Amino acid sequence: MADRLQWPAVKIALMDSGIGLLAAAAAVRRARPDADLVLSSDPESMPWGPRTADDITAHALACAKAAGAHEPDALIVACNTASVHALAALREELEPDLPVIGTVPAVKPAAQGGGPVAVWATPATTGSPYQRRLIADFGREAQFTEVPCHGLADAVETAQEHAIDVAVGAAADLTPSGVRAVVLGCTHYELVGERIRAALTDADGAPPVLFGSADAVAAQALRRIGTAPDPGAAPTGGLTVLLGGSAARLPEVANTYAEGRLLAGAPVTP
Repeated sequence: MADRLQWPAVKIALMDSGIGLLAAAAAVRRARPDADLVLSSDPESMPWGPRTADDITAHALACAKAAGAHEPDALIVACNTASVHALAALREELEPDLPVIGTVPAVKPAAQGGGPVAVWATPATTGSPYQRRLIADFGREAQFTEVPCHGLADAVETAQEHAIDVAVGAAADLTPSGVRAVVLGCTHYELVGERIRAALTDADGAPPVLFGSADAVAAQALRRIGTAPDPGAAPTGGLTVLLGGSAARLPEVANTYAEGRLLAGAPVTP
């Protein structure tokens, strides 16, 4: 207990278009139950994928500045689309005063296990120069298949059970049999990881390994501010929710997912 008292207070902000930030927020909560969290999103502007890069950047900056007003120690861009299009602008605007941590699909760790590997991503990201470059740079010799997941992020955002099943099933049908690993290239997908795993489990019962980004970005955020995980700390961290820049409650749909229920147990701060 004495060692834990030496850790300084921590406040981590996360931003996304919608509830995709729940996975990374829950990862921070597990790593540091004493950390205050600021969740900034703009669900009215969803989806961001079809927007222009300039438009995505404008929305991302608005979410980031709203979070920044609460003086966090670091900002996690818990959105693959925003990280692709707006990360440079966010860092130029906010750093060095506020460290900004982007979210990158876990291509590199997935490739380390060999192959074949599937990358599940939004249709806008699938086949994009950004994703192709990631695979080329970090895919090693593993065989990669890019899988567009039509409608999955929207279904997860609204917790439409049937729509989630349909979208997961359609993406599973596009995924070659025998894949050993699946990269979840959209933060929303991590909220339904077990359903994805179940849909891809072979007849012999061997499920693929899923590679998300939530734990990695949470750990990176703590490293950037010079602190460390302390999962045994007292669960005293507060929760501030911003929707379109205004204070709000955690959306009811968040309680559909285990990550949202974990965060809902935190004391709410103004």
